[in-house]
Formats: sequence, C-alpha cells, structure tokens
Amino acid sequence: MSNDKISEMLTQIRNAIAVKHRLVIISKTRMTLAITKVLKTEGYILSYEEFSNNYQTPSPIIVIGLKYLGVGASRKSVISTLKRISKPGLRVYSRSNDLPTVLGNFGVAIVSTSRGVMTNLQAKQLGIGGEILCYIW
Repeated sequence: MSNDKISEMLTQIRNAIAVKHRLVIISKTRMTLAITKVLKTEGYILSYEEFSNNYQTPSPIIVIGLKYLGVGASRKSVISTLKRISKPGLRVYSRSNDLPTVLGNFGVAIVSTSRGVMTNLQAKQLGIGGEILCYIW
C-alpha cells in the first residue's frame, strides 16, 4: 500500500479495464470518494457503492461498476486513458483562467478546489482554480 491513494485508485481502474472486469474495489478516502462521484456524474462509470467497516471488510471500500460499450469480448471501455498529473513529489496548481482543456474538451481534468473536487469546466464556470489531480478521456 502506498501513501498516494489517488494514483493507487487510477492504477486499479486502469488494470481492471485492461482485463475487462466489470467491478473494481478501491480503498475509501474522502478524495477517492470525491473523484468517484465526479466519474459518475461525467458518465465514465456505471455506478459505485460504499461499504463501511464491518466483519467482511476491515477497512472502508468503494466498489465501482465500470462502463463498457458493446458486448462480449469486443466490448470497449468508456475510459481510454487515466493520467495522474499532480503527484506528492510535484504538486501542479492552476488558476481559473489557466485551467487545461483535455482533448478539446472531449476529456476532463479533475481539479481539487476550495469548493470541493470538480471538473475543469465546472471550476472555470465558478472562476476558481486549484490542484489538477488527473486527466480522463
């Protein structure tokens, strides 16, 4: 287990997509839950469910239902790329007018702002900047 839960989450999703799993289990923190909510509202995942501490799960987890297009072995994931931007050793911050556009707004950048975790488009509308966590397309 690493200290960077966001990178761990993105890697687990990337690995699950590579082998075409329908579900992925990640550890629950406030940040991973906020990122999961953004992924759901943007349509990159089907659903998610939180599980608290009990005898079956010693630590809190989130089960994410991945979204695919097509059926059978030829199905293709809605998420093609997950890229971590700000890392513990090198934080990347941006002002509201300097927020990045990801693939001409076909993808999204997830930004941690003073008003919570949101997409780059929502942060631009609110006129606030923050830490750029990752790109998704």
